[in-house]
Amino acid sequence: MEITKKLLMSFKTTSGKKVSISVDEPRENLTEQEIKTAMTTILSKNIFKPGGEGLASLVGAKAVETGTQDFDLVL
Repeated sequence: MEITKKLLMSFKTTSGKKVSISVDEPRENLTEQEIKTAMTTILSKNIFKPGGEGLASLVGAKAVETGTQDFDLVL
């Protein structure tokens, strides 16, 4: 089984829509403070404009692990 990991960082746009930015294979020992600092930097630099809107606030973050299992079916 293949396990993939992602860090999902959620923000609200200036119109109130929720958007997420994902980072594949985040560092194992990443701390909550490092994540908050990165998200605050993303917000303050205003470099992402999903749908032409700026990011207005932090919503949250979560680490997601997904397991994928392939089956070798003879058809």
